[in-house]
Amino acid sequence: MSYPTYHNLIGGEWRPALSGKTILNLNPADHSDVVGEFPSSHAEDVALAVEAAKKAFATWRLVPAPKRAEVLVRAGLLLQQRKEQYARDMTREMGKVLAETRGDVQEAIDEAFYVAGEGRRLFGVTTPSELQNKFAMSVRMPVGVVGLITPWNFPMAIPSWKLFPALVAGNACVIKPATDTPLSTYNLVQALVDAGLPPGVVNIVSGSGGATGMALLDHPDVRAISFTGSSEVGSLVGQRAAATFKQVSLEMGGKNAQIVLNDANLELALEGALWGAFGTTGQRCTATSRILLQKGIAEKFTAEFVARAKKLKVGNGLDETVEVGPQVNAGQIETSAKYVEIAVNEGAKLLAGGHALTEGEYARGTFFEPTVVAGVTPTMRIAREEVFGPVVSLMEFETFEEAIAIANSIDYGLSTALYTKDVNRAFAAIRDLEAGITYINAPTIGAEVHLPFGGVKHTGNGHREGLGALDFFTTWKAVYVDYSDKLQRAQIDNAD
Repeated sequence: MSYPTYHNLIGGEWRPALSGKTILNLNPADHSDVVGEFPSSHAEDVALAVEAAKKAFATWRLVPAPKRAEVLVRAGLLLQQRKEQYARDMTREMGKVLAETRGDVQEAIDEAFYVAGEGRRLFGVTTPSELQNKFAMSVRMPVGVVGLITPWNFPMAIPSWKLFPALVAGNACVIKPATDTPLSTYNLVQALVDAGLPPGVVNIVSGSGGATGMALLDHPDVRAISFTGSSEVGSLVGQRAAATFKQVSLEMGGKNAQIVLNDANLELALEGALWGAFGTTGQRCTATSRILLQKGIAEKFTAEFVARAKKLKVGNGLDETVEVGPQVNAGQIETSAKYVEIAVNEGAKLLAGGHALTEGEYARGTFFEPTVVAGVTPTMRIAREEVFGPVVSLMEFETFEEAIAIANSIDYGLSTALYTKDVNRAFAAIRDLEAGITYINAPTIGAEVHLPFGGVKHTGNGHREGLGALDFFTTWKAVYVDYSDKLQRAQIDNAD
């Protein structure tokens, strides 16, 4: 059987890995469908990519920012034209349903146009000097060569969050796509190349995190790393990058809570919970993995939620009638099954799902039932640890204050949601929930590109995608112009 073969993009040329080794990209809904063959790169390949980026940076940084932004506009238009094909490619390699992969491509389109606007808004600050005949200002400068390490669950949207602001700021990039989903990143970069991006400004090196990712972290000419992935790996990334004084942006795990109060619109809360828990097969860092129910509505909500979860259609995401696609690989299936077993052993009650689907149409893929676990307490592992699958925990509480305490009792702090008609409690939740994102009467998923995206505690290290990304991909320079024609010493000559 023949299938496409892809190479690394280094300095504008497509090159196989120097080792000659490759990795097959398989459709998680049908492992007989080989999406493509991609390089298994090592440190030598990364070194070539960094060298190419460093050379390209010397000229790209001198291109006026509005002109750099025009490349993003053209890329956004190309993504619009290719949206359906790129969405289908993504469903084949990642598994999520077409409606969602179309949304993933759309997010990259939105990011292109949003960040392109920033090409004329890379503002600095002018400020009065404390000395006469002296002008003071600050300007943004590009960082240099930046390394981007991206995950498999949003294989075009998240690379766009990193690539586009890095490029408009004048940096050159080396990106390592996720091993499970490299094609979508290739498609994104192809749009940039076709839009006129100069050779070497973006380089793709495909391979494993251990070999390719670590080489990118260790290279002394890479000045910054932007990483999205698990908190465990992110901690290692931060420690490793510190050895060469790289600045690091870490966007990591979540254990997100949807709180439903007695006065909530239950139909709206149910719809939000189903979408938040089982959209992307639960494989989002913002997925609703805990549903906190006030006791007055808990029984009614639980019965209806379980009934709807059982009716969700699981299958190949290319089928427009399917609502829940496969998990991305067998390892994710094992994790989902493991946490269900742990929850039951700790005293929780399995109300729906809980098993891999392996018969009939499911035999060639990696599928897991939409799973609901009830009777969960805040100390159980399934209430505290990220599963990253279609597994949701139901928890009950008495008071609003108790719900806030439960929501905050974990190590993560990415996304939260509150369903209520009480405006006072809504604003109290906005103030008190320890998270980078809070939704009122909406699910925990659904971030928009122009708002800051990221979290607190073990979810992130303070940087943000979206609004805030340019802060990471630029560095400040203070500039003083003294036109007094004499030596003036700040804090000395102007002191009383």
